[in-house]
Amino acid sequence: MGIFSKIKGELVDIVEWLEDDRDTMVYRFERYNNEIKYGAKLVVREGQAAVFINEGSLADIFYPGTYTLVTENLPVMSTLRGWKYGFNSPFKAEVYFFNMRQFTNLKWGTPGPCTLRDTDFGVVRVTAFGIYALRISDPATFMREIVGTEGRFNTEEIEAQLRGKLGVLIKEAIPEAGIPVIDLEGKVRLLGERLKDKVAVDFLKLGLEVTEVQVQDLGLPEEVEKAIDKGGAMRAIGNLGAYAQYEAASSIKDMAQNPGAGGLAGAGMGMGMGMAMGSQMAQTMGQGLGPQAGPPPLPQPVQFFVAIGGQQSGPFDVSIIRQQIQTGQVTRETLVWKQGLANWMPAGQVPELAGFFGQVPPPVPPAPPRM
Repeated sequence: MGIFSKIKGELVDIVEWLEDDRDTMVYRFERYNNEIKYGAKLVVREGQAAVFINEGSLADIFYPGTYTLVTENLPVMSTLRGWKYGFNSPFKAEVYFFNMRQFTNLKWGTPGPCTLRDTDFGVVRVTAFGIYALRISDPATFMREIVGTEGRFNTEEIEAQLRGKLGVLIKEAIPEAGIPVIDLEGKVRLLGERLKDKVAVDFLKLGLEVTEVQVQDLGLPEEVEKAIDKGGAMRAIGNLGAYAQYEAASSIKDMAQNPGAGGLAGAGMGMGMGMAMGSQMAQTMGQGLGPQAGPPPLPQPVQFFVAIGGQQSGPFDVSIIRQQIQTGQVTRETLVWKQGLANWMPAGQVPELAGFFGQVPPPVPPAPPRM
C-alpha cells in the first residue's frame, strides 16, 4: 500500500478549525474523503460554532467546548441515520465551522441619490456612504439563506451579496430619519443609529445581527452646499457694517505694504476707502457722543391688554381704553397689562389710565318714588 493510500485510509479523530483568518466567516472542515472516527474529539473554540450536515440536511450544532462524537452528542444525526441503539463505527458527515465574532469595516453606499423633503431647501437629493459591522447570530439560518454548500465563505462575498439590499434599505431610511438637511453632517451618529434600526430586522431573517452602521460621507447638491456655506458665513459675520469696515481696513493695509502694485490709482482708491470708512466710523461714534443730525425716532404709543369676562383682549391704544372706560366696559377694578409690568394690575392703579376714571360721570341717581 502506498503512502497516499495509507493516509486516505486513516480515520479523523480530531475535528477542529485552527486558522486565524479575520475575513473567513464559514469554513468547511476538510476530510479528503476520510471518515470521522467514532468517539472522535470535536473542539469548538471561543468565537466559533460547528454545524454537522448529513447528506445535505442540517443536523447538529455545537458551540464552544470539547465534545466526544458519540450517539448521545449527535441526537439529530442519530435520528437521521436511524442509529436507534447507537453506533460504534466510523461515519461520514460534513462539518462547517462558523466564525461568530464581529466583522467590521464592511462598506455600504446608497444606489443613487435619495430624495428628502426639507423645510429650508425644499426637495433635496442626498447620497450617503459608510461602513457597517455584523456578526452571525443564527448559524443554521445563515447557512440556509446565504452560505449554501460553499467550502469557504468570506466577508467579500457577504459584502457583494448584501450591498444592493443594504443600499436600498438605507436609501429608504434616510428620509424617514426626519433630520433636516442642514443638520445631517452634525448628526451622523444619530443617523447611523436610525439606519441600523431600519436594517436590523431584515438582516435577522438572514441569520445576521447588524451591530453598527456608520455614516462617513454625505453628498449634497452643489447649490445646497453653497447655501449652507453662505448661511454660516452670514451668521459668523453678524454685523455686516463691521465686516465691511474690516475688509476696507485690510485693503488699505495691503496697498500700503505693496505701493507699487496699484500705483496712484491704488493709492487713491485706498484714500477713498479710508475716508468712507472714517466717515462711517465717525457717524457710528457720533450716535453716542455728539449732537444728532436729525430728530430721534418717534416714541411708540403704549398699548394695553385687557381682561374682560375672564378673556384676554387687545392690545389697545390708550385712546381705545379711554373710550371703554367711558362706556363702562373697563372699570377701576378691570385687570390690564402692558409691556414692562410684572403682573396684571387694576386699571385704576395704572398711572396712564387712572386719570380717565375722574372724567367718567357718576351713575345717574334713581328716580324719586311717586307719591
